[in-house]
Amino acid sequence: MRQPVFFLSHGGGPWPWMPEAQASYAILAAELQAIPATLPRPPEAILMVSAHWITQGGVLLGNHPQPGMLYDYYGFPAHTYGIRYPALGSPDLAARAADLLRADGIPVDFDAQRGFDHGAFVPAHVMFPAADIPMVQLSIEHGFDPDWHRQLGAALTPLRDEGVLIIGSGLSYHNLRLSGPAGRIPSAQFDAWLQQAMAPTDATSRHDRLRAWKHAPAARIAHPQEDHLVPLFVANGASEGSPALCCHHETDAAGGLTVSSFRFD
Repeated sequence: MRQPVFFLSHGGGPWPWMPEAQASYAILAAELQAIPATLPRPPEAILMVSAHWITQGGVLLGNHPQPGMLYDYYGFPAHTYGIRYPALGSPDLAARAADLLRADGIPVDFDAQRGFDHGAFVPAHVMFPAADIPMVQLSIEHGFDPDWHRQLGAALTPLRDEGVLIIGSGLSYHNLRLSGPAGRIPSAQFDAWLQQAMAPTDATSRHDRLRAWKHAPAARIAHPQEDHLVPLFVANGASEGSPALCCHHETDAAGGLTVSSFRFD
């Protein structure tokens, strides 16, 4: 049975390991925890496209059989730099994904050293706390081109029929300098546009809207750099003919932000 595809707004930093953050992330936590029970069957593996891994001239796939950890955040409690998410990697999935990408002319190589970054291990931990699903990370390309990343996602679509859960992990609003109450209006404006952009039932029509995201209300306030939006381009590309459903929506996240996540199936 074909697995769905997700774009997840993954929250800020290592929040699942911070008791002081649990109340503000309760809605996101509940939505993520509910996902496994909604899948047609347990995933064979996860292919995680994280906004926190950016490469130039092509993409990289992690292919270490036992990936380490990458604590790519700053100023958080000391204990959050000892977090472990001990999911196995999958060199076989990395090789299969690379074959699909190369067949579509997408430059790709492997990275056997890089560990899971928090864009990957945070949502994975909340969804699959037993860490019993192998996970492979895939980078995004520094040009952030919507068309290029849609092609990337489309090339990976066959993995869905092979039991692989494809997840784009980013944020629908990502402006660290204008967060909390200060981001209430621009995040709501951008999210209202995003909901309309995701409304068509086919991926092509959605992409026609998403590729024009810079013209959306508050676009460059919501995304001064669009790295956290790019995983949505990939997820929509992998959605093929699947409709999009807003599976997580908040209007007071992190003290005032409107944020959304989407499921495609």
